[in-house]
Amino acid sequence: MDIKQIQELVKLINKTSIGEITIEEDGRKITIKQKKDPVQNIVATTTQSFPQAAAPAQAAPAASTPPPAAKAEPKADNYVTIKSPMIGTFYRQAGPGKPVFASVGDDVTPGKTVCIIEAMKLFNEIESDVKGKIVKVLVDDASPVEYDQPLFLVDPA
Repeated sequence: MDIKQIQELVKLINKTSIGEITIEEDGRKITIKQKKDPVQNIVATTTQSFPQAAAPAQAAPAASTPPPAAKAEPKADNYVTIKSPMIGTFYRQAGPGKPVFASVGDDVTPGKTVCIIEAMKLFNEIESDVKGKIVKVLVDDASPVEYDQPLFLVDPA
């Protein structure tokens, strides 16, 4: 197999949804793969390196800010956080024109649906685990969310 044939195979794979092709000829083996998987791995590696780099930079300001943080903590202790159980897209309503599941000031009870998270074309209803009143919605509608990301603050009083 010559270079022109290999280049044409690469072009063919880039134009199609074929992920990988392996060709064996005269005792030589050639494998050509799409770039999609390595790019995803690079993104994950890059994401992991940011918190490590940011941690030393945050250490100095954290030492100088305990008094304001101490003031904010009692308020945060009064509220219960409803967190995302998965990665996906956050929606406050079942569809366009439908009523919002939970807004600031609404009462929630255990088992009441507060939002939907779409993950891989599946719509998952997220239910409240606590009884109380929604104090703050922490995520914008149709925004991506991460696992364990806070979605709502609930006053259990």
